[in-house]
Amino acid sequence: MLSLLILLSIILLSGCSSWKTPESAIDSRPLIFPDYAEVSIPKNIAPLNFIVEGADRIQASFSHEGVELIRVKGNDGIVQIPLNKWRELLGQAAGGNIDVQVSVWSKEYPRGVAMLPFPIYVADDDIDEWLAYRLIEPGYRSWRQVGLYQRSLTSFEEMPIVTNAQSNETCLNCHHFPSYSSKSMMFHARGSEGGTILYHNGKLSKIKFNEIGPKKNTTYPAWHPEGRYIAFSSNTTRQSFYLHGKKPIEVYDYASDLLLYDTEQGRVLTDPRFMTDEVLESFPSWSPDGRNLYYVAADARKLPDEVEDMHYHILRVPFDPAAGSFGEQIDTVFKAEEGSASHPRVSADGRYLLYTWAEYGTFPVWHPEADLRMIDLQAMQPVDISLWNDPDETDSYHSWSSDGRWAVWGSRRQDGRYTHLYIAHFDAEGAPHKPFLLPQEDPRYNIWRLKSYNVPEFIDGKVELPDEAAELFNPQK
Repeated sequence: MLSLLILLSIILLSGCSSWKTPESAIDSRPLIFPDYAEVSIPKNIAPLNFIVEGADRIQASFSHEGVELIRVKGNDGIVQIPLNKWRELLGQAAGGNIDVQVSVWSKEYPRGVAMLPFPIYVADDDIDEWLAYRLIEPGYRSWRQVGLYQRSLTSFEEMPIVTNAQSNETCLNCHHFPSYSSKSMMFHARGSEGGTILYHNGKLSKIKFNEIGPKKNTTYPAWHPEGRYIAFSSNTTRQSFYLHGKKPIEVYDYASDLLLYDTEQGRVLTDPRFMTDEVLESFPSWSPDGRNLYYVAADARKLPDEVEDMHYHILRVPFDPAAGSFGEQIDTVFKAEEGSASHPRVSADGRYLLYTWAEYGTFPVWHPEADLRMIDLQAMQPVDISLWNDPDETDSYHSWSSDGRWAVWGSRRQDGRYTHLYIAHFDAEGAPHKPFLLPQEDPRYNIWRLKSYNVPEFIDGKVELPDEAAELFNPQK
């Protein structure tokens, strides 16, 4: 009752020729898309524009500590917040709350209704300005357009880094950066004229790994923080199709090893322990100091018959950057007694390891049960991040921000088919906060865009590949 009285007071006190007064108030919050109620956001994030389905006219006021700072009105239920005003609001609210009060006019409420306000928590932490990802149609056999893109998280600016229009319409995948640097980048371009494209120290090159060293193709990369070495897994991948059930496809590795590429010497280094047929290794990932390599491994099985018995552990091996060699001891960080691990990634402070859990296998994007899980590497205990996961749909590939305060990952929670990007705060006390969908200038774009987001990676600036990048895909190159 008190909340209703407060809302009615707001209605009576509001006055502006273009700012309408709703006739009534209800004791419930608006159902907005995306769901931004009670999320924690960076103090430099782009505006959290949203929509109320079924509304004709909408009004939203944004307040901090009881002072109204922004008013936004819109049609078709859409709230689009001016960027400059939003930035001023975030600057004042950092470390506190923004209270959002929404009123709508609709067929159900033709004279308008005011709804209960909802809070948005503004963390006193910035987020890396840029995010790189791949956009691809969500199929498993073919595609028409594939591209690597970059997006400013402080605005809505998005631009391509490279698309398959430049690579003779081949597949582009597995992009990576050393220590979040936008000045160095690698990605794979498949096809007869493809290879691994490396942009490093101002030089652009194409490497055909199947023609050098052990002559193995490279798959999942991890660029060493110091920039000299790149760890790769070399995966021979197969796929099988289900006749029934929720999963349409099963993707698995028939074989996989670990390789190390020396960018200075242009050679591939191998360790016999990671080149056997008895154990499959994948998803290498460096610790922030570059002194340890994390990866997943499972005993080989008869595939595809025993694919549900493929349970990947998370292992760790020390690395000497000066010698370019791995140490003798291999530690088990996660033992897959139940389930299977993929995508191990360590936070910037080296304390927390985030990974994807699924019932089995190492291609969780097609597993609706796949969730994010975390290990405190100091205590060697799990951290409860269930708040980040959807109970019914896939939560998969993820990465940490450069300060370890934010995580981004791909999730199919919106519709079960398209992968969208969610961001969540992980505060200084080691507590997770409610995630939010990547903001868009028009919130309907999250529905209209018929592309899946793939492999999100934070970067420190805008990537600018040389114009001659396209020439690397010509036959003479």
